[in-house]
Amino acid sequence: MAKKVYAPGEPYNYQLLIKHILEMPLVFAPNQEIVYRDKLRLTYRQLNERIHRLAGGLEKLGVGMGDKICVFDYDSNRYLECFFAVPMMGAILHTQNWRLSPEQILYTMNHAEDKVVIINTDFLPLLEAIWDKLTTVKKVILITEDGTRPATKIPIDIEYEEMLAGAAPEYDFPDLDENTQATLFYTTGTTGLPKGVFFSHRQLVIHAEALLIVTGSYDMVGRFRSSDVYMPITPMFHVHAWGVPYAATMLGVKQVYPGRYEPEMLLKLILTERVTFSHCVPTIIQMLVSSPAAKKFDLSFWRVLIGGSRLPKGLALAAMEMGIEIYAAYGMSETCPLLTIANLKPWMLKEPKEKQVDTLIKTGIAAPLVYLRIVDPTGKERPFDGEATGEIVVRAPWLTPGYYKDPERSKELWVDGWLHTGDVANVDPEGYVQITDRIKDVIKTGGEWISSLELENLISTHEAVFEAAAIGVPDPKWGERPFMVAVLKPEFKGKVTGDDLRQFLLKAAEGGKIPKYGVPDRIELVEAIPKTSVGKINKVELRKSYA
Repeated sequence: MAKKVYAPGEPYNYQLLIKHILEMPLVFAPNQEIVYRDKLRLTYRQLNERIHRLAGGLEKLGVGMGDKICVFDYDSNRYLECFFAVPMMGAILHTQNWRLSPEQILYTMNHAEDKVVIINTDFLPLLEAIWDKLTTVKKVILITEDGTRPATKIPIDIEYEEMLAGAAPEYDFPDLDENTQATLFYTTGTTGLPKGVFFSHRQLVIHAEALLIVTGSYDMVGRFRSSDVYMPITPMFHVHAWGVPYAATMLGVKQVYPGRYEPEMLLKLILTERVTFSHCVPTIIQMLVSSPAAKKFDLSFWRVLIGGSRLPKGLALAAMEMGIEIYAAYGMSETCPLLTIANLKPWMLKEPKEKQVDTLIKTGIAAPLVYLRIVDPTGKERPFDGEATGEIVVRAPWLTPGYYKDPERSKELWVDGWLHTGDVANVDPEGYVQITDRIKDVIKTGGEWISSLELENLISTHEAVFEAAAIGVPDPKWGERPFMVAVLKPEFKGKVTGDDLRQFLLKAAEGGKIPKYGVPDRIELVEAIPKTSVGKINKVELRKSYA
């Protein structure tokens, strides 16, 4: 791209570009470390050179403006390099969810029109299964951990580290228009084809700045500052790991990337690298806090932001008993994702922990630059009184403008200038949002609505419950009735029954915590609850099994 020539007196038209994020740690903390498992340590200076080499290597393979680069990898320094090099050179980063089915992966790659694939050897079988049906892929770059290339029918053009070694250490990244598309990924809906969402350089930069404000500038639980050690436990293919790697790089913090999620490795890295800030879905923290090994160590230095689905009170209390600072946030793939965060207000910081937890597990208050309303089905705004419910609709500078190459579903997403989330919530007079359900997950019995999330949150406080899920099942008299499945902690198996859990909810109903008609007629004990590709409870599968 030709450089613009400025006339005398003409001001520089500064654009919000991802490359400007990378410039900041090179001044503030050039020798700070980026760690990959127990395999590799880099400084920001070295990371910067590798990013330049990656861009040069991709250009040698014919990558140009607007080309889609599809990445299959675990959370690694390589993925972080792709987060920067690909969009900075004007190409588009397609972060591939390798947990999707082969058919869904095939659809997303052809729909995105991917030109180049960067793939870890572990995921070659996925690509082999669909290789003959891909229509646009021209080049394949193989990621190996030790340089060994496995046998494969896929024509490999070059190995990742070989490509970097053969490229120049400097690349002249262009001054792009800030509205240039930077990333693309596909939502993991449980019905229908995946939907592509996309974001520009401008949106990602503003999102990173807002994330730093909301997590670092307020006096709050779980503060994120330049002295922290950051490790994501949200896959980097999922909404750019919630955008935190961009924010962490802007701060110049030490970053730790765990590769494949293995409980032992995660715990080892948390302890040996002294990780202070992470984010994940509830199922991940559930796995860690229930691990006997984790309970042997002091984790009071660790702060964890929970998103993806509701943070149950029982899980939050279990984490707090281990000294972990834990709190909730809310967003969606379509929103980049930050919308709200459960920051405590100044007077709440003086409350006892047992009182604070009720606020920390809430969906939270709107982040800076986010406008949030709740509306009824006609679009009429509902009051913030803590009781009235409605669908959350939002505006913010970083929301996807629509679904990629899907104008019809884009019209359903954006109505009257507001992005419609599909989430039902109430908002209290202090501005704290509490999601009560997805519109499609609300249980409607005898004309009354029951929140499946409230049932799940309540039963999570029973000492025997590991996790639980609530759905509505057809009923000839009431239309629908609530039904629950629960997984017991190992030490309670054979000692606690589904009826015991139902009696627990009946006592809660007698105490006014839920209406009596909200108590399920039956609670079934199961060994496991089905999950989506990003670790959320898969209620579509539950309905197929039990409805």
